[in-house]
Amino acid sequence: MDFYDPKKIATGIDQIMQEAPVDIVLVAHGSLLAQPECEDNLTTCRDSLLINLISPILFIEACAKHFAVQNSGTLAIIGSVAGDRGRKSNYIYGSAKSGLWRVAQGLQHRFANTKVQITFIKPGPTDTPMTAKLKVNGTKLEPVKNVARQIVLGIDRGDRIIYTPPKWRVIMWVIQHLPSVIFNRLNI
Repeated sequence: MDFYDPKKIATGIDQIMQEAPVDIVLVAHGSLLAQPECEDNLTTCRDSLLINLISPILFIEACAKHFAVQNSGTLAIIGSVAGDRGRKSNYIYGSAKSGLWRVAQGLQHRFANTKVQITFIKPGPTDTPMTAKLKVNGTKLEPVKNVARQIVLGIDRGDRIIYTPPKWRVIMWVIQHLPSVIFNRLNI
């Protein structure tokens, strides 16, 4: 499937939803393109925004349409803690994930009085192929199994937002609330 083609996405989701009842959809795709490459090459910058923001929104809306009709289902969307505050190390990627969070909030409001659940997931650095470069630099990455388990538990509880591992809720709260005069001295 072409992840950028709205017609193909709509047709593909329509076919899946017609084949059998769907009660949970997990939108989990993206790419961590290097920030310096996004700064130096506008094509790379565009590609980062397409795969991390535009494409997921197209899938989300295609699925939401079906959940609205059936008045049930869970739409879980993987974002990132990178979307909680713009940082020089990944602000293009982070802005896309922040945009997804706004979409999820809008969907939570849209479906507030229905049986459709919208869950937004904010993982910290996780040991996946996408973050392999971070691992080389010595960044501590959370094992995928731990993150997956916490996502499943959060969806089962009906959580609207899941930070995984949970420590990231506190870490990002602190980062969000640091005054700029302090934050701007940090190399993050």
